[in-house]
Amino acid sequence: MKNTNQTGKKAARLAGKTLRNNSATAKQRSLAGSALAQTRTNKTTSKRMETKASDALRNSTDETTRSLAGSLVSQSNKKP
Repeated sequence: MKNTNQTGKKAARLAGKTLRNNSATAKQRSLAGSALAQTRTNKTTSKRMETKASDALRNSTDETTRSLAGSLVSQSNKKP
């Protein structure tokens, strides 16, 4: 069954802020771009982004990175 979750308003707002932030890291920008691409669409997280987001959740202590990564992981089709 396809995952129909979409990026929520709070996550989309954070993603937009991250993309406008000049000091955001490349990883944060990548996660933010993917999250925004999934706003108001039925798109799901790609395998590559699933891996990147999962990695960020395991290894990052930054709140913004973890929030964006969590949003992407929740939209993946990967089965538990």
